[in-house]
Amino acid sequence: MLDREERARDVSKRIADFTADTAAALKDLLADADPATFPEVDRRHARLLPPIASPRNIWCIGLNYSDHAEESGMPIPEEPILFSKGSSTYCGAEDPILWSDSMTKLDWEVELGVVIGKGGLGIAKEAALDHVLGYTVVNDVSERAWQTERGGQWIKGKSFPNFCPTGPFIASPDELGDAGQLDMWLEVNGVRMQTGTTAKMIFDVATIISYMSEFCELLPGDLICTGTPPGVGLGMKPQRWLAPGDEVRLGIAGLGQQRQIVTPISAGRPQ
Repeated sequence: MLDREERARDVSKRIADFTADTAAALKDLLADADPATFPEVDRRHARLLPPIASPRNIWCIGLNYSDHAEESGMPIPEEPILFSKGSSTYCGAEDPILWSDSMTKLDWEVELGVVIGKGGLGIAKEAALDHVLGYTVVNDVSERAWQTERGGQWIKGKSFPNFCPTGPFIASPDELGDAGQLDMWLEVNGVRMQTGTTAKMIFDVATIISYMSEFCELLPGDLICTGTPPGVGLGMKPQRWLAPGDEVRLGIAGLGQQRQIVTPISAGRPQ
């Protein structure tokens, strides 16, 4: 865990690991933890992994920002658009975005990620936020040609390895404050592409959780990617796509920043 000076502390004596199996207990296990009592970790020589290991499900909401729907030339959804990403997409905030020779329209999307702490079915909207462990930053990377030109569902363009950089950390709801008023941004090679705010979300976090739980059982550790503001490559005129060597930086107020380099998969994946 991070202390107030953002020094990393090793809490493994209190909890073995942050996983889907321990997510439901994290809040209670760490509620009274004093970071100063745990040994400091030298972050300079450590690889930053996702803040929770291997969620059972990665859920996504499409076209959830009014200004992004306008940019895409699509009507405002009357109900949340649900899709998912494959589990192999999940990676750390500084891991590379992997590129293959068959990609032609590789795109970016800064998103607010919601990590479920308490699972459930049929969750009432009034109780939905009680099921949230915390919030994080997600880059919902997409290969648009696979998503829109190859038939079938969106998952095809969303599920290549490392297409879901997550982190660098999870902030608890009491620490973050109002998740509906967060500034967010993304840059490619130092040029600002996305500037947005969660205030533009069509369906807020409580609505998303309650709606999803009608159809899907939410499980502890599940990650929900809640949609992106305007400024994606697909919506630009002319359209702009990522290529090997490009640097992507993104962040959300109170949740830290990410950095990725687009890297051919032939160069190897981090272990």
